[in-house]
Amino acid sequence: MTAPTLRIEDLAAEPNFCRLSQLDGLRIDLRYGSADNFAGRDLYGDLDCAWLHRDASDALAAALASLQAEHPNLSLLILDALRPQRVQEALWQALEGTPLTTYLAHPTKGSIHSFGMAVDVTLIDETGQELDMGTRFDDLTQLSHPAFENQFLAEGRLTPVQLANRLLLRRVMTQNGFHGISTEWWHFDCGDRDLVRAQYRRVL
Repeated sequence: MTAPTLRIEDLAAEPNFCRLSQLDGLRIDLRYGSADNFAGRDLYGDLDCAWLHRDASDALAAALASLQAEHPNLSLLILDALRPQRVQEALWQALEGTPLTTYLAHPTKGSIHSFGMAVDVTLIDETGQELDMGTRFDDLTQLSHPAFENQFLAEGRLTPVQLANRLLLRRVMTQNGFHGISTEWWHFDCGDRDLVRAQYRRVL
């Protein structure tokens, strides 16, 4: 039986999805809609990808409120949200044949981004400046891996400030329903991946 799907062009009529612009105080800069990403080109084109499933958008709103209650001068900057299946396939093709495919879900399995249930996010200050996380978004090296942070701190490759910034981001996200991963400090899934794949509609 084929899992239910939804075309991104039809999201405006879908009550289970929310535009990111509806979340007050959230900043948005979708990097795959520009050349500022590892592929070096705009992968979204005319597609409107500034959406999340309402379950994820509610959790994101809670994370933002939690952050600003503690740090009124900070906000969340969304770097990627809904990533339709067709774009996931393009990303896979860009890395296919290299070890970097370990950073992507295979298109046949599906990225949680393609269900509107994952975000790539960082912290910004009141001027819109991104806090220093030790690497840029989309830095596909071990320095981006949360799994190695303590080692890199001991080696001086991450500073205490950079690690504190990562830990703050991780805390406000995980306390509000998101789960980080071991290879990207910026990526967070909302809910269990297997349940998302089984119970949510993939966006094509």
